[in-house]
Amino acid sequence: MLVFFLLLFSHPHRAFSAHCTTVAATKTYEKCMMLPTQQASMAWTFHPHNATLDLVFFGTFISPSGWVGWGINPNTPEMTGTRALIAFPDPNSGQLVLLPYMIDPTVKLQRTPLLSRPLDIHLLSSSATLYGGKMATIHNGATIQIYAALKLVPNKTRIHCVWNRGLYVQGYSPTIHPTTADDLSSIATIDVLSASASVDHNNVQTLKTVHGIMNAISWGIMLPLGTVTARYLRHIQALGPTWFYFHAGVQLSAYFIGTVGFAIGIRLGELSPGVTYGLHRKLGFAAFCLGGLQTLALLFRPKSTHNFRKYWKSYHHFVGYACVVLGIVNVFQGFEVMGEGRSYAKLGYCLSLSTVVGVCMALEVNGWVVFCRKAKEEKMKREGLVSGYDKDSGSHS
Repeated sequence: MLVFFLLLFSHPHRAFSAHCTTVAATKTYEKCMMLPTQQASMAWTFHPHNATLDLVFFGTFISPSGWVGWGINPNTPEMTGTRALIAFPDPNSGQLVLLPYMIDPTVKLQRTPLLSRPLDIHLLSSSATLYGGKMATIHNGATIQIYAALKLVPNKTRIHCVWNRGLYVQGYSPTIHPTTADDLSSIATIDVLSASASVDHNNVQTLKTVHGIMNAISWGIMLPLGTVTARYLRHIQALGPTWFYFHAGVQLSAYFIGTVGFAIGIRLGELSPGVTYGLHRKLGFAAFCLGGLQTLALLFRPKSTHNFRKYWKSYHHFVGYACVVLGIVNVFQGFEVMGEGRSYAKLGYCLSLSTVVGVCMALEVNGWVVFCRKAKEEKMKREGLVSGYDKDSGSHS
């Protein structure tokens, strides 16, 4: 199953070209670099004698009415605090415009619209052109080149680059960009002198894939399977206590694998400053805590003759089912976070989960059939005993 999910999570169509270009429409640059997301790239020439940086950013539109932006964050590698240049079609003339914006926390939380204002960095010049010249039009997939010349802080050659793109612009206010994994990871720290990036995106992507596979298998498949064994196998007398050991073994294994996946998720959060998945994170913590409570409950399991056994069983069932539901919901949330909402990986998981649900339905129907049959037999036995008693009473009289 691990290999199955690994194959489904791999996407050859997502691989982008490792080649960049130093030739733009207006000039040629000394160095270039492919950026890790959105098939974007950047070329630049750095002048150490006056700490001046001439650059061009290559990006693509995803909508005829959308926007493409590039910027730098003077302090940290995150979206909040970025000084950005955003290009989009003018709502009045339809011509390409490039305006400066400051990305502050209120904009990130969507409390206020993003309004253009002068930047507080030493920006010498900026412009934008579409690939194809004056006859080019803005459409889905149109390539744009954003030019900028800025003066860096002396003896500081590392810059935090942030780039993204969106679907709509309201007036002159770009709306929020998509929230797929690639869109939320469009950040890189680049040394313009050595042309090296400090963040290895491939390692982060590998961790994301491992995190998704481990949690899908543990919280999304094994935990429900363990619950199924406890509900339906315990009534088979021929198994004896085997069902309990199998149930405990599956649940403990699922929690162990899920704990590793949870730890990888925490590490991913540390490696992705500025990237926050609020709902996914909260559901993950809730499922992990409930799973821990279930594990501890195993240590305090009273004997079947104890007065508190019925209260323990109620607690165990409630927490267990809540953990299963939260785990499954969070697996689906994880697919959306990773941008796998329409992927074969999600389809494979849905088929696996559907199989488990189908088995549950079949066992549930069979259980009710057996229950009704036994109830009918008991009723007939009671009626037979009553009839026999009445007959005996009549003979004595």
